[in-house]
Amino acid sequence: MSLQDELTATQRRLDDLDRCLTTLEQHVGQSIDMRRVRADANHLREDLALLRDSAPASRTGPSGQSKAAQQMITVPDAPYDPNLWRDSDDEGLGARDRHAP
Repeated sequence: MSLQDELTATQRRLDDLDRCLTTLEQHVGQSIDMRRVRADANHLREDLALLRDSAPASRTGPSGQSKAAQQMITVPDAPYDPNLWRDSDDEGLGARDRHAP
């Protein structure tokens, strides 16, 4: 499982915990202990958000794929259009109509 999958699964478990706590709260009422458990669950949710934000971005992107796989671009074998280079300078050599020093 990728890191993104693990984070998503953990988020789902926290959502399940929240639903269970709502049901439990209906049975036991709003006691100090119930408020503590609710606060702990909220802290877990905040900590998971912090962990998600600090996850290594260089390894995985939003879709769980590696950055290299997301940024891969297919370059055709056909030659480039020469008009693309008509107004460009050769880097470090100066313009075409001038001589290098």
